[in-house]
Amino acid sequence: MYKANENRYENGMQYLRCGRSGVMLPKVSLGMWHNFGSVDPYERSREIVRYAFDHGVTHLDLANNYGPVYGSAEETLGRLMDDDLRPYRDELFISTKAGYDMWPGPYGNWGSRKYLMASFDQSLRRMHLDYVDLFYSHRYDPETPLEETLQALVDIVRSGKALYVGISNWPLEPLRFAVDYLRRHDAPLLIYQGKLNMLHRAPIEEGILQLCHENGVGFIAFSPLAQGLLTGRYLDGIPEGSRMSKNKFLRPEMLTDDLLAQLHEWNKEAESKGQSLAEMALRWILDQQAVTSVLVGASSTQQLEQNLRCVSLPI
Repeated sequence: MYKANENRYENGMQYLRCGRSGVMLPKVSLGMWHNFGSVDPYERSREIVRYAFDHGVTHLDLANNYGPVYGSAEETLGRLMDDDLRPYRDELFISTKAGYDMWPGPYGNWGSRKYLMASFDQSLRRMHLDYVDLFYSHRYDPETPLEETLQALVDIVRSGKALYVGISNWPLEPLRFAVDYLRRHDAPLLIYQGKLNMLHRAPIEEGILQLCHENGVGFIAFSPLAQGLLTGRYLDGIPEGSRMSKNKFLRPEMLTDDLLAQLHEWNKEAESKGQSLAEMALRWILDQQAVTSVLVGASSTQQLEQNLRCVSLPI
C-alpha cells in the first residue's frame, strides 16, 4: 500500500493563491495530456504521479479525451485512486474538461449543455470520483449560445459534482462575458487555462492575462516548454526520436534559422544565470502577472524532477 512522503509539503513546493479565491495551487501542476493513457505502462504513470504528490504537486489536470485512447487518462487516474490516492483525496485538486471531440455524432463535441453534462458524468465514472474540484469548458463554441454553455457549468457546480469552474482556450470578449455571467450566477470563474510560453505570448498580447488580473481570475499555463523546443533539445538540430523527427506536434520546418538563433540566445542567457533553458522558460511564465501555476507533462520521474526545480529559482 502506498504511503505518501510525510515531508511532501516541506520538499520545496510553493503555492500561490488562485485569483481572489480561497484555492492555493502549486506553482507546478501535473498535466496528464500524454503519458498516462492506455498505450502507456501503468506502473510508469503510477511512479510519476506518486513522485509528484510526494513532492507537493497537489493539482492533477485531465480532460475527457486525454489518452490516447480517449478517456484512458481518466481511467488511469481512477485506477490510481483505487490503488494509491483514495486516502489523500482531500489533499488533491483534480480537474477535468469537455469541449473537444469525444464520441461520434452531434452530441459528442463543442459546448452544448447535453454534451457537457453527459461528458462530465462519464468523466466522474472513469475517474472513480464523486466530484471534481474543477471542471472546464475546454474550448469556445461559436455556434452555441454562451449562456447555454455557462449555465451548464453553473448547474454542475450547484449539483455539488464540481466545486469550481474554469475556462480554457476562449477568446477575450467571450471570456469577458463569461466572467460577468458566472459571477452573477454565484459560480465565479476560478481560473483560465491557456497556452503560454516564451515563444507563444498570445494571452499577454491579447489582454487575457490582464483581464484575469483585473477580475481576480487565476491563470494556468499549458505547453510551457513549447512541446520541447524550450528544453534545449533542439539546439543542435533535430534529434533522432524527437517529436519533431516524428512530425508529432512539431514539424521540421518550424525549426528555422531565426528560431534556432533565438533558442541559442535564450540558452546563453539561462547559462549565465546558472539555469537550464527549460528552468528559465518555466520561471519566465511564473513571473508573469496573474499566473498561478504551470502545467508540465512528464514521461519519467527524472523529467518531472528537473521541471520542479523552477520553483526555487530566484525571480
